[in-house]
Amino acid sequence: MNRTVPLILAVALFMENMDSTVIATSLPAIARDIDTSPIALKLALTAYLVSLAVFIPISSWMADRYGAKKVFRIAICIFMAGSVLCAISGSLLDFVLARFLQGAGGAMMTPVARLVIVRSTAKNQLVSAMAWLTMPGLIGPMIGPPVGGFITTYASWHWIFLINLPIGVAGVWLAGKHLPHIEAAAVQPLDARGFLLVGLAASGIVFGLSVVSLPALPPIIGVITALFGLAMAGLYVMHARRQANPILNPKMFSNATFRAAVLGGSTFRMGTGAVPFLLPLMFQLGFGLTPFQSGLLTFASAVGALAMKFAAPATLRLGGFKTVLMCAGVLGSIFIGANALFTPETPTSAIIATLVASGFFRSLFFTSSNTLVFAEIDEREASQATAIAACTQQISLALGVAIGGGVLEGYSFFTGQPIDLYGFRFAFVTVALVTLSSVFWFARLSPNSGNLVSGHRADKGAPTDS
Repeated sequence: MNRTVPLILAVALFMENMDSTVIATSLPAIARDIDTSPIALKLALTAYLVSLAVFIPISSWMADRYGAKKVFRIAICIFMAGSVLCAISGSLLDFVLARFLQGAGGAMMTPVARLVIVRSTAKNQLVSAMAWLTMPGLIGPMIGPPVGGFITTYASWHWIFLINLPIGVAGVWLAGKHLPHIEAAAVQPLDARGFLLVGLAASGIVFGLSVVSLPALPPIIGVITALFGLAMAGLYVMHARRQANPILNPKMFSNATFRAAVLGGSTFRMGTGAVPFLLPLMFQLGFGLTPFQSGLLTFASAVGALAMKFAAPATLRLGGFKTVLMCAGVLGSIFIGANALFTPETPTSAIIATLVASGFFRSLFFTSSNTLVFAEIDEREASQATAIAACTQQISLALGVAIGGGVLEGYSFFTGQPIDLYGFRFAFVTVALVTLSSVFWFARLSPNSGNLVSGHRADKGAPTDS
């Protein structure tokens, strides 16, 4: 397998994924400089997520219409422009709008990168390619907080965004030189009404859940907005059933393997999505660590994710998608639940070992489920699969953070006490159970699902899904 293509795509995605979390530890410093409060500035985090939700559905149509390579390079340029505007922002409105522009660029990067991988990689090499592409989404959120804390402490928060420029310039140049040229396809006219409904649905749900979990606004606004998003989603489903070429085709879920990969992966992501939110908070509020110290500890899971890169192809070849996903789902949930046992007296070595193992199984699961999305679909359906998978991922991540934050707030409300270690224990057990429930979707798969991709030797007595 030519590793140049997935590595170039992975570097660009690492920049986007890290940037989505890097400002978390820098909010107080940014708020002081632009004369606002850290709570109000959380609207910038929400604006980024909403922008992703709005523009992801159209990304695959754009790639088919104008060419994946061209759209990917333009997306990096949009992201860099947003980064510069973030660095020079002088007010809350400026900063929120700049983050929204960044999100528009980021929304095009991830789905289009997957589309390039799927269309330029043989199916029997897709696991290795996806392993490289999965890394940024796992490592970026973990190293974002310590990097942001370090830059803010020893330099200036402006550099959090300016360091994107050399990375982005290199990404545009390398993509132009090394990415395969994928011709623009003859596409149907854009489903404009569907795009509007999907945008309202996804942004409403993501914004609503973000407001509930990061209360920069009254939580009731988040609840009402999320319900509005769900109503728009219902209208979109009715629209899509009457539309010949909907922007997101719900008929894709008639494929049992695709359905399990998307819904099982989303359920797992809901649980694991809460961990980068809960763990630094527990280390800071419960253990008394600084943001930088807590960030260094959480980075241990990235080591496990890197180790998985070398194990995923052989593991899937040996066990097949069904077995690997079920085992990774169970073990991943166990190690998330193990976070509930941490106390300030727990040896650092034990915490690191637990986080490394957790990162390994989480990464193995996502590499496997992200690959399974494309394992048994026609190449012509790759654009639809990419957009649907990316949309559900954003919603499930927002839902995961909302679950984690909601459990903590609920614990504090019912006990009448400030959030303490017992609250975090309850939260980790809850999200571990959510993660474990993902196994239900894969238990129904045939043992031979995706064998052409995994290389697992088929059991002749078992049927295959279609």
